[in-house]
Amino acid sequence: MATPFFAGLAVAAAALASRYGIHVWQAFKAKPPKPRIRKFYDGGFQPTMTRREAALILGVRENAILDKVKEAHRKVMVANHPDRGGSHYLASKINEAKDVMLGKTKGSGSAF
Repeated sequence: MATPFFAGLAVAAAALASRYGIHVWQAFKAKPPKPRIRKFYDGGFQPTMTRREAALILGVRENAILDKVKEAHRKVMVANHPDRGGSHYLASKINEAKDVMLGKTKGSGSAF
């Protein structure tokens, strides 16, 4: 008498578990995919560029070495170059960020 009861209980538990699994799987598939590339700085610009802002624009640390800064500048510039549909303003800010990180300017601001 107890065996059919426990068998029915096991079948009901398996059905509920599979139903929950299907809902979880559908919710997982409905999520938008996260990009696997690094996200670059997307905030507004300060009137005078600081070393922190320059590091955020290039996607490096504030104390990054020279080679890392140059490589990051190249990657960001390729993505935003005016000859490839990018903005002249963004290109000038990227170049200014490289100059600030390399110590070539005192962060005097861009031409725009």
